[in-house]
Amino acid sequence: MNHSQEIEQSPAWYSASLQIFFFLFLTISCKSVDVSNLDSNEIQVAESDSIDFRSLIEAKELAIESYQPSTTTTFDILHTELDLSFDYQKQTVSGKALLTMKPYFYPTKELFLDAQDFEIEELFFLEDGKRQSLDYGYDEEKIQIHLPRELANTDTFQIAIKYTAFPERNAGGGSEAITDTKGLYFIDPLDTIPNTPTMIWTQGETAHNSKWFPTIDSPNDKFTQLIKLTVADSLVSVGNGELIRQDNLGNGLRKDYWEMKLPHSAYLSAFAIGDFGKIEANWENVPLGYFVEKGYEKGAEKVFKNTPEMIDFFSELLGVRYPWPKYDQVVVRDFVSGAMENTTVSIFMEELRLTAREAIDSEMDYIIAHELFHQWFGDYVTMESWANLTLNEGFANYSEFLWNEYKYGADEAKLKLIAETESYFTEALIKQVPLIRFEYQEAEDMFDSHSYSKGGAILHMLREYLGKEAFYAGLNYYLTKHAFGNVEVNDLRMAFEKICGEDLNWFFNQWFLAKGHPELHFEVDYSDPKNISFTVSQLQNLNETPLYQIPLEVSWYLDGQRNSKRVMITKASQQFSLENKAPIHLLFIDEEKNILAAKSMELNANQMREQFQTSKFGIARYEALDSLARWEAVTELESIIPVALEDEFWSVRESALSIIQGYPEWLEDTPELARKVLQIAKNDSRNSVRAGALDALSAFSPDEYYDTFVELAKDSSYLVAGSALMGLVTMESQAIDSSVIEGYASEINYRMVIPVADYYITNSIPGKGDWFIDKANTISGEGLYYFLGYLGEYFSRFPEEGEDNAVDFLLQRMASDSRSYIRLGAFQGLLGFSDDPEILKKISEAASLEKDTDLVQYYQYFLEALKDEN
Repeated sequence: MNHSQEIEQSPAWYSASLQIFFFLFLTISCKSVDVSNLDSNEIQVAESDSIDFRSLIEAKELAIESYQPSTTTTFDILHTELDLSFDYQKQTVSGKALLTMKPYFYPTKELFLDAQDFEIEELFFLEDGKRQSLDYGYDEEKIQIHLPRELANTDTFQIAIKYTAFPERNAGGGSEAITDTKGLYFIDPLDTIPNTPTMIWTQGETAHNSKWFPTIDSPNDKFTQLIKLTVADSLVSVGNGELIRQDNLGNGLRKDYWEMKLPHSAYLSAFAIGDFGKIEANWENVPLGYFVEKGYEKGAEKVFKNTPEMIDFFSELLGVRYPWPKYDQVVVRDFVSGAMENTTVSIFMEELRLTAREAIDSEMDYIIAHELFHQWFGDYVTMESWANLTLNEGFANYSEFLWNEYKYGADEAKLKLIAETESYFTEALIKQVPLIRFEYQEAEDMFDSHSYSKGGAILHMLREYLGKEAFYAGLNYYLTKHAFGNVEVNDLRMAFEKICGEDLNWFFNQWFLAKGHPELHFEVDYSDPKNISFTVSQLQNLNETPLYQIPLEVSWYLDGQRNSKRVMITKASQQFSLENKAPIHLLFIDEEKNILAAKSMELNANQMREQFQTSKFGIARYEALDSLARWEAVTELESIIPVALEDEFWSVRESALSIIQGYPEWLEDTPELARKVLQIAKNDSRNSVRAGALDALSAFSPDEYYDTFVELAKDSSYLVAGSALMGLVTMESQAIDSSVIEGYASEINYRMVIPVADYYITNSIPGKGDWFIDKANTISGEGLYYFLGYLGEYFSRFPEEGEDNAVDFLLQRMASDSRSYIRLGAFQGLLGFSDDPEILKKISEAASLEKDTDLVQYYQYFLEALKDEN
């Protein structure tokens, strides 16, 4: 329906619109033209009003232009069948796609499919057993298909396409969370990279699976699927759903059939191909598989060992049984994200590829829980559009808290929650946007600490407000009502309202639909100790941020017993009285750290010490210790450190040991304290605490603990052994026998390699160039980031050992590694060679290829400084 028809059918609307238009026109015209009787100040005001009005119009027009709606559904794909083979030499995909579909509601004769960087060989329309070719257009991103006639939503048909996909074309881009957009990745396809196995894996989020199969690449369309993969018979494939068949094709090839009988969105389609070893497990009658490079199976068994218990816990908690027929977890090389929750087959970064010994200290439960929870929140019930991403990622982030709370206790869960809120606050310094937002430029923009960290913290606040029983009942209703469907934020709100009976618009409006966060300042009046009062003021910019309604708990202790009171903050400034009757002299505000808010309050070191000594919550004791350390409150710290070393919460013990590293003289002044640290190094139940104790002893007097370091450098825990070995390296009064250090030179774990590297550099050991290059090619993940600095330092000090090889290695990593932190580490390693103009030029050339905006700024800062120096 065009504009003229609309006006003819709506004369009253049209007349009113004309009147408004002429009123605005005359108003603007008067202000901008009729100025003969106005003085200069009045003219300026009139012009300013006109400019303000134009700015308002431009802002509102821009808002309309920038709005990113949910994809309009014109067709519904019911089933996708793919037959795929791969050219490793060309890094292409040969595919045959058969899409079963129908119009969604309106009759139509034109179909658009997402298909990025394809070469299309054939395209046919199939209906009632008949096949006919169709006219179509293609712009390298979408196929515009002209159907043979206008089809209604009662017409089911098929589209068959034979094609070649080129994932490498137009690659790059991405975001901080998803660092590339190829959709399908060949890893070392020609077996030319040392210590790197050949693999293929996919990563479809957000709209990148259309790089390897034609589809409607939008989360609000769901379909069942069958993917046939032609692979070498020596390799293993892992895909969505169930492996229903394998055909031996001869010539060393096999075809695997992966079937998904339950519908899911296109971005969740996935597979991985490689020479994987497999660990089998199960939960009830659901088979589980942990796939990893051969040789790492024992490590995978430990890393993923809690998966059955997690599935059981989440199924029980939500009242919705794990909804899929199996669950596989695959560890790959060079993944472009931390992990991805593809339906029934999550794919993980190589940091989860651990040996059995490395897995002793594995702390990967958080990411395993995150991807698993997505199988409910994201896969089973999927956000309608990327604007609602937090309905996927906020829940997945909160699952990390829930698992820690169940498995390791409330304090450990709160420690994770605080880390997430700090991540959000850091991001909030440079941007504050609503969680649900439709004005993003690219869908990848949604993958930020707002969607993840803030989203999870908000869900926790909602749980604390509603109570656990109502909260989980609400989640059960939400999942059950929208099973295999798509949702937006109002669906979540209405699910909770259905359960609890309360209008929750106030909560969702301020937390999901508005930007920013509360900034709360507290003042406590202790003048009447039997009726303590406190005032809370909201200091956030109310022009940009809501005036919040915030449920708040305050607490105090009497004779060791905790008392509390809940209040609701509803005003910009508000005073509350405790009516506590029994005298108290310390009030805790949000002692359990449940509120997402920037809180300020005047507290002195003595009060913080009392918080440490009084609170029953480890997270509050941790906060007190951390605050005293930041304040450098030496007297108060020294008085509580012995108690902190015996705290039941491991993080408090670890924090205390970190503080001792800064004050090693305490160990000299108090021999009993030194003996306590030594006992912790040998016997603590947590390896990270033992390592912290060794670091403290090393800072104090490494020579005195030589025997301890020698003994514990052989510990089964790399955390412990690495700290012990570094202790040996830092000895001063006696030179360590080089054979002791050389005994660890063949280690491959970075915690052991770095002390050896430090020893070689500090002691100017020649002939170690090949060793450094070999380790750089062997170490992976975050360990490589740390090692690259040592690599650069060794060769910059001893260029005769092979400077050219080192520089080439670092430049290659900086220019092409998929992980931003590795590119950063390579750049930092290269800075040691920047006094050479030719190398500096090459560094600048590599920097010019960078797409990550944060890294670009970092590079520019240092490169400009180097140019000034040179």
